[in-house]
Amino acid sequence: MWRTSKTGLRCGIAHIDSPEELLRRMNLYTPILVLGAIAAVFAVGSVGIALLIGPRRYNRAKLEAYECGIEPMDPADPAVAATGQRFPIRYYLTAMLFIVFDIEIVFLYPWAVAFDSLGLFALVEMLLFMVVVFVAYTYVWRRGGLQWD
Repeated sequence: MWRTSKTGLRCGIAHIDSPEELLRRMNLYTPILVLGAIAAVFAVGSVGIALLIGPRRYNRAKLEAYECGIEPMDPADPAVAATGQRFPIRYYLTAMLFIVFDIEIVFLYPWAVAFDSLGLFALVEMLLFMVVVFVAYTYVWRRGGLQWD
C-alpha cells in the first residue's frame, strides 16, 4: 500500500495498485457523500416547501427584525431620529453575555470529553480560563449588568 524509498523507509504517498483498490477507497467516503446529499436535499426541500405553502401577505409584525417585546419605533418619527435610539443597551449586553457563555461551553465541552488524555497542563489551562470568565461575570454582575430595571 505504501511506497518504500530506496532506504527502506515508508513514504506518505499512497499507491493504488488496481481499479478495485480505488473503488474500495472511494467506498469509504460513500456514507459521508450520502449524508451530505441528504442534508442538501432536506435544506433545499425545506426552503422550497416554505416558499410554496408559506404566507404571501406580510403584516408589520411579521416584518419586524426583533421579537423583544418593545414596540418598534418608526425612524421617520422626529423623536426617534433626534435621539438615535432604537433599543436599550441592555439587550446588547445580554446578547454579549450569551455569546461569552456559548464560547465558554465550546471550549469546556471538548476539554471535558478528552480530560483523561490531556493531563495536568490542560487542567491548569482550563482552570485559568474559567477563572478569567468568572472574574468577567463577577465584574458584570457587580456593575449591575444583570439587573433589568
